[in-house]
Amino acid sequence: MSDYHGPLSRFTVLDLTRVRSGPTCVRQLADWGANVIKIEAPEAIDVSKGMGGARIGPDFQNLHRNKRAITLNLKDPKGVALFMKLVETADVVVENFRPNVKKRLGIDYESLKAVNPGIVLGSISGFGQNGPYENRPGFDQIAQGMGGLMSITGLPGQGPVRVGIPIADLTSGIYCAMGILIALLERDETGQGQWVQSSLLQSQIAMLDFQAARWLVKGEVAQQAGNDHPTSIPTGVFKTSDGHINIAAAGDAMWERLCDVLDAAEMRANADFATGESRSSNRNAVNSAIEAYTLTKTSAQWIEILAAAGVPCGPIYAIDQMFADPQVRHLGMEHPVDHPTQGRINLVGQAIHLSGHQSRKGMPTPERGQHTNEVLVGLGLKDGDIAELRESGVI
Repeated sequence: MSDYHGPLSRFTVLDLTRVRSGPTCVRQLADWGANVIKIEAPEAIDVSKGMGGARIGPDFQNLHRNKRAITLNLKDPKGVALFMKLVETADVVVENFRPNVKKRLGIDYESLKAVNPGIVLGSISGFGQNGPYENRPGFDQIAQGMGGLMSITGLPGQGPVRVGIPIADLTSGIYCAMGILIALLERDETGQGQWVQSSLLQSQIAMLDFQAARWLVKGEVAQQAGNDHPTSIPTGVFKTSDGHINIAAAGDAMWERLCDVLDAAEMRANADFATGESRSSNRNAVNSAIEAYTLTKTSAQWIEILAAAGVPCGPIYAIDQMFADPQVRHLGMEHPVDHPTQGRINLVGQAIHLSGHQSRKGMPTPERGQHTNEVLVGLGLKDGDIAELRESGVI
């Protein structure tokens, strides 16, 4: 195990997750020190890699760092018995099976609670643990569509467009991690664990935020707005002499400031641009008027001028350019790992900084079953017992 001691080091997490939403949840716990034991089926039973590409590829390595790994056949009663032995002293179990799989394997919340009343079970599903769609297979893009996101992404009239990241997977994992931490805090008072549930569909709807609230409060159905902010005008993408930049100058004070920076007396005097409401009604004309100025200088020149004047703006980077930016480098968004076969590699860093701790770095994603013997010896099993379990396909 790593010698890192972080804020979650006192917690043991049993990780039954795969694909993305569940591993995203567990990564939040592992990065801050939790003793995570990743449980996979023996390769003879499950030869598939699952989604996420090759085990040594960037996606799998980024998702499963900072863990130990064992193999365990949960379809074998002896495998379930060993798992329950681990549950006795664990704090958290995380899984993203379809809801009916837990009961079929005998590792549902009631079964876990009977072994350890303090256990916290984190479950992520496509559509919820019950209801008319509970056993449908859930995937990120399905949730993006059902959750309304694809209807408001892209250019007006373009038709539905998916977001360029698996946002429903990622946010359901982050919400589940937050729920687990809440449950652990309450356990300090009650001594009792609980079942924490999130789903791709719920998370996607929650992430609509003000766009969903527009419907719930005012009956407004948001439409595609392309690169323009749907309600704060002008906020969007503007061409420069050598590319594009983002400018966000909504609100009367910021509008005045933008007009000053551009030395655009005619924009300030235009009655169609006089108020936030009128600028919103005339967004295309507003954007065209601004772009007539931004086309006269390079992106770097405008960013320097606008930022110095306090007008929110920024470049629009490709991913390689983003990682080269001095502020990104200052924030430490590369997570270094020394891999036994790949050498030094950089994964994606944490989005959270704590004044008292740095997140754990250095532990690469383990090979399948790499720590099986180590973990089982910790449970009190003898070498002969472990050899017998391996021979019979339990591990």
